[in-house]
Amino acid sequence: MVETPRDLATRLAIRVEAVCRHYLSNGHRQGRYWLVGDVRNAPGRSMFVRLKGPGSGNGAAGKWTDAATGEHGDLLDVIRESLHLIDFRDVAEEARSFLSMPSPDPSKWIGDHVPAPRGSTESARRLLAMTRPVGRTLVEQYLRNRGITALSETSALRYHPRCYYRADEYAPTETWPAMIAAVTDLSGKLTGAHRTWLDPGGFSEANLGRAPLSTPRRAMGNLLGHAVRFGAGSDVMVAGEGIETTLSVRSAMPHVASMAALSAAHLSAIIFPDTLRRLYIARDNDPAGYKAIATLLARIRAVGIEAIMLTPRLSDFNEDLRLLGLDALTARLKLQVAPQDVPRFMSSAD
Repeated sequence: MVETPRDLATRLAIRVEAVCRHYLSNGHRQGRYWLVGDVRNAPGRSMFVRLKGPGSGNGAAGKWTDAATGEHGDLLDVIRESLHLIDFRDVAEEARSFLSMPSPDPSKWIGDHVPAPRGSTESARRLLAMTRPVGRTLVEQYLRNRGITALSETSALRYHPRCYYRADEYAPTETWPAMIAAVTDLSGKLTGAHRTWLDPGGFSEANLGRAPLSTPRRAMGNLLGHAVRFGAGSDVMVAGEGIETTLSVRSAMPHVASMAALSAAHLSAIIFPDTLRRLYIARDNDPAGYKAIATLLARIRAVGIEAIMLTPRLSDFNEDLRLLGLDALTARLKLQVAPQDVPRFMSSAD
């Protein structure tokens, strides 16, 4: 029989108090809960682990929530976070060791039961499962500091308070707050995730709110052709490179469906729906952007879709929004957008 992560979590939940005493030793039992500071075993009382309950579903034993951060999960997450593990294979091996279970035969791992390879779509799914909405978090503050205040229909963006970062495979693991973006295909199926690590110290024009890391933005999963999506609709859409660029345009065009491809190369390969009739391309003023757009234009014209270029005054649309203001950005875009789309997509900005 194939062993799944759910199997391991269920086995751990049978011994939930023993798990807590071992991995969350700075906590204590109070009634039906184990109380501790956080999932990394800090002293305190804001995190509570359910000690009694059914084997699965709502109120299941072993489920935990941190009231201070909104983090939640199961006992596999407790093992991962308390021991600072990264690969699920290591988490599973630690769980088996605690449960005195033999290691499984790797040849019997099949399909979704294979421990998720680093950077895979399954890893992206598990990462997103540990996040929470961006409202009243550092992500909302980060976006507002970049001039992006129209945050309706941005459920693709999530907040992770302690997202792992390693400069390379030999570097130590660090944790930083991060904006996590879900990458999906045309049907809405998750294909990957994008991470933007944030500076908890705040925003400056030097760092634009990103953490002081060598690569503060990274993606994982299957990205080619897919995008981070904002809003619904498929006959007229906006496509841009970055999340901030795309949301900056959407600040002035709040009612248009938008796609962030995450890089110039991925913008050139983005897949558009069969119902698309007009595509606005929000380009960045750099050589990589010009090349990507040339490739995208050739693809669009080959299938008879109208393409309209949106060009910023400065280096990109977020710089226009931050330094020139929303009114100036809106006025500029009104000169570039098809006249029939102005009342449809540019009225009553949030």
